[in-house]
Parts: sequence; structure tokens; C-alpha cells
Amino acid sequence: MRLSALLAPTLREVPSEAETISHKLMLRAGLIRKLASGIYTYLPLGWRVLHNVEKIVREEMNAAGAQEVLLPALHPAELWKETGRWGIYGKELMRIKDRHDREFCLGPTHEEVITDLVRQTVKSYRELPINLYQIQVKFRDEIRPRFGVMRSREFIMKDSYSFDRDEAGLEKSYQLMRKTYQRIFDRCGFDYVIVDADPGAIGGGASEEFMVLADSGEDEIAVCDGCGIRASRTVASVAAPRQGEFDHNKLPPIETVKTPAMKTVDEVAKFLKSKPSQLIKTLIYEADGKVVAGLVRGDHELNEVKLQRALGAQSIEMAKPATIQKVTGAPVGFSGPVGLKGIEIIADPFVLDIADGITGANAPDAHLIHVVHDRDYKPNRIVDLKLADAGDTCGTCKTGKLSLKHGIEVGHIFKLGTRYSASMKAEYVEEDGSSKPFIMGCYGIGVSRIVAAIIEQKNDKDGIIWPAGVAPFGAIVIPVNSDDPEQLKAGESLYETLIGAGIEAVLDDRSERAGVKFKDADLMGFPVQVVIGPKTLPKGEVEIKLRDGGERKVVPERELLACVRGGLSARSPVGKI
Repeated sequence: MRLSALLAPTLREVPSEAETISHKLMLRAGLIRKLASGIYTYLPLGWRVLHNVEKIVREEMNAAGAQEVLLPALHPAELWKETGRWGIYGKELMRIKDRHDREFCLGPTHEEVITDLVRQTVKSYRELPINLYQIQVKFRDEIRPRFGVMRSREFIMKDSYSFDRDEAGLEKSYQLMRKTYQRIFDRCGFDYVIVDADPGAIGGGASEEFMVLADSGEDEIAVCDGCGIRASRTVASVAAPRQGEFDHNKLPPIETVKTPAMKTVDEVAKFLKSKPSQLIKTLIYEADGKVVAGLVRGDHELNEVKLQRALGAQSIEMAKPATIQKVTGAPVGFSGPVGLKGIEIIADPFVLDIADGITGANAPDAHLIHVVHDRDYKPNRIVDLKLADAGDTCGTCKTGKLSLKHGIEVGHIFKLGTRYSASMKAEYVEEDGSSKPFIMGCYGIGVSRIVAAIIEQKNDKDGIIWPAGVAPFGAIVIPVNSDDPEQLKAGESLYETLIGAGIEAVLDDRSERAGVKFKDADLMGFPVQVVIGPKTLPKGEVEIKLRDGGERKVVPERELLACVRGGLSARSPVGKI
């Protein structure tokens, strides 16, 4: 490919819309262009990188024995209603109707569709285990698309699904995919960690996320300095404090105080000249249509994932103001556990350690002071509801301290069990003639997100530093002055030599200043630069520059292939697991 013919519109200025390094560089290097909020067009360089990532994924998935299929992106509502997800998935599900007024959605994930396919086609235990995967566009109506292709409304994903006879088979399939993912992310050149995670809307049992470490990552990872456990911040457990023993006879009696228009923790604490840690924050939720209250300390944040797990609910959301008024008798901001009746109250252990608490009075513009549990209120359950913070004691080992790191989720694996096969009556015939539901696993990779995540980890002040295995071209040949016939002719000869040797290369034949060419080569991130200039050409030499590290050396033309291949040697072989 000649650069003069390549659609690669580079930008010198940082686009105002871009927040993260990857978004800035993907726009500046001419990889993508925005069509609408959260929707992007891939230009040739971006598409080549995306294709190379897909190639790595396909090679490793095929090596693991998975079989590729292509499932429809348009899903009939009836399938989603079989599993109950049509009503609970939320506003991220893009719903449409056809001309006959039948309901469909654009697939954000494919559990229902793959389960329907397998229940139609796989009948006997003899056909198991089986693992089917696809690489396809997904759609999610994100409330706030951001960071370019990192969080978009249309994206490319690899999702695969294993079907087994029993839990032992699922464990084997799960571990095989776990190793396969490690090979995929190793080949992409990532610095990553595997963390315990929340299954979210996918459901099922155990799950793990593959997190690429990056300061710009939206996800937070809790790491224990004692036992070393890594978990998503939303599932990291926090050790309960040592409960204090309260002599209720020595505590002041509960008292109502007026707090006009004081709704937030900070407002109330300041008004009453107390600390936020003295407040008992009472949050009213609706979980599968049931109203519940969650209690956390005023300076802590309630972890909705933990509350949802404690309730065993499929969906959870903050109650509407009208609901809060109905169950508490007060507007938002004045809820409290004292005298709260008719709903379940779940308290975080830290709440029980508050000896002289402050909480809403379940009356407008009023709070209660000198509140203590057991005497003034009794929760129905005590559950770890705290969102983990740096410095918290690890809930696993009970001794280590947690720290928080930022990461980008690029892969997520789940043990679904019978979450979908049972509700959809997807069964196979066992050896004894009985019918049993398939035991399923689910394994997703954000293919388009990988491209952005690589850039987040591999860049410098000059641009992108592509690992050899995903780079759009392995090498760029740069005649310093393309208007010099001798330099251009030599460049074309070297370019043809590389192409003939099976090395993907591009020739910068543009009539641009040398500085512009070098800046573009660095910005686009080609792993190897081959430079022909007036000083090296008469001697039959070329200058080789490696993008990663900036190493330069001048070598005879006869050593060109060996040097370029050496610069591309980071490309890893397909795994055999």
C-alpha cells in the first residue's frame, strides 16, 4: 500500500470531543471517525488493526476446539421473554417493531439466541461438550457513550457459549476458556489481571473479568496486600468492624430535631455539627417490584451489586420519590430505619458500630439524633453492603488492606449453569434416556475495546506504539525526499522486497517534508521504520528505527529482511492447550 493512496487523514490538533488517550490518538492517527454519539466508522488503518485482533481471537478459539457461527443481530422479543430478560434488561436494550407490530431488539448479547439454536440441533449426550462462538456487532443504548470505542452504542464483540452435561464438564470448559483468554491477551501485549466479578445482567454463578491496567480505566479493581486477592470493586468484600458493646442505659434518649431542607449527608452533618460517619444513611430501593431499605454509614457508599445479591433479585433500582413518600411518610432525604414498617431493612455491619447515630425521622424536614441499633431499630438482616474503599480491611483474609487500581474490562467469563437452559427448556437426552438441561458457560471479549485498550497502555508523546501482532502494517518505508527519483526508486525496491517476503508494509511516497513523514509514522505507530536518505543511499545502506524504544541503526540493504523480521518478532505463535 502506498501512503499517498491510503485513506488515513491524520490530525495535528487534539480533537475537543476526545477525553482519553486512545480516543485522541484513534482520531488523530486516522483510525476512526464519529458518525453519531457512540457510533464510529473504522477507516482502513483502524479496520486493519481490528481485523488483526479478530485474527488472534479466531486462531486461539479454533485452537481450543471452539466452532465459529454467526447469529442474527435482530432478536424476536419472544426469546427474551422466555428467560424473563425482556422486562428486566433495562433501557440499554434497543427495542424495535417491524411493520407487523412485532417486537424485536438489536442484540446486546446472545444467550437466548444460542440456547435456542442448541435446543433445536443438539439432542444427545454424545454431542457434548460443544463450544460455539461468533464475532459480531452488538448494540447497547448506553446512557452516556464516552471514550470513543471504549464505551459505545455499537461495538464488535466475540461471545462464545459452552454446553456440557454436568458441573464437572462446565469447570473443564471454563478453565479451557480461561487459559485461551490468557493467550489472547498475552498476544495482544497487555499488562492485565484476572479479577472476581459480578455476572450482572448475564446472570449465572461465578464469573471473572480480564482487566487491562490503565489510569484511564472506568473500572476499579480492589487488591489485597495480604492474601493478594483481586476483585472488581463492586464485588470486593470488606471485613466488618469489631462491634462495640453499647450500654443503652447510658446513651441519651432518641430525639427529633428540625433540619429544614437538609437532605444530603454533608448538609445534615454540617447543620448538626457532627461527622458524616455518625449518620445512618437509609436508601430505599425497588428489587423485582419489592421495596426494601439498605442502611450504610453516612461516609460510605452502598454497593448495589451486593444488595442485589443479598436479595437474590434479577433487577434493582432506586425507588421513585412517590414510592419513598408512600413507604416512609417523608420526601427523599428524610428516610430512616426507626419506625419504618412493612419493608425489609438490610444493614451494613458498620452501621451497627454507630453508638450515637443520626438518621432521617421519616417526616419532612426532620432528623433523629442519639439513634442506636437494637434499642431504637432492628434490621432484618446484617449484610456487607459497603462499596470497597482503599484502606478497607479485606473481607477474605480479614487482615490485609485493600488498594484500588483502575482497569479496562476486555474479557468476561461466566458459569451460567442452567440459568438459560432451564427457563428455555433446552435439554439433551442422557445415557439412561432421561432429559436434562444443558449446563452452560459464557465467554465474552470486547474486540473493538481491545484496540483502544492497547493504545491506552502503549503510547508516548509522539503517538501509538502498536505491538507487532496487531499493527495495521508491520513496516513503513520512508524515502526522506520522494521528489528525488533515486530515493523513491530505492524505496519502491525495498518496499517490494518486504512485500515479497510476506511482510505487510506501506510506502510513504508522498511529496511531504521529512519531518511530516516521521511524525505521521510515529503517530500511526508502525513497529518498524525503514528510512532511505541521501547519506545512506550512496552507500547501499538503510536506517532502521524501532517504534517501541526508538532504537536506530544503519545496516546494509542485504540485512534489511533480517532486521525487519527481528523488529516484528513479538508476534506470538498460536497456542496449543
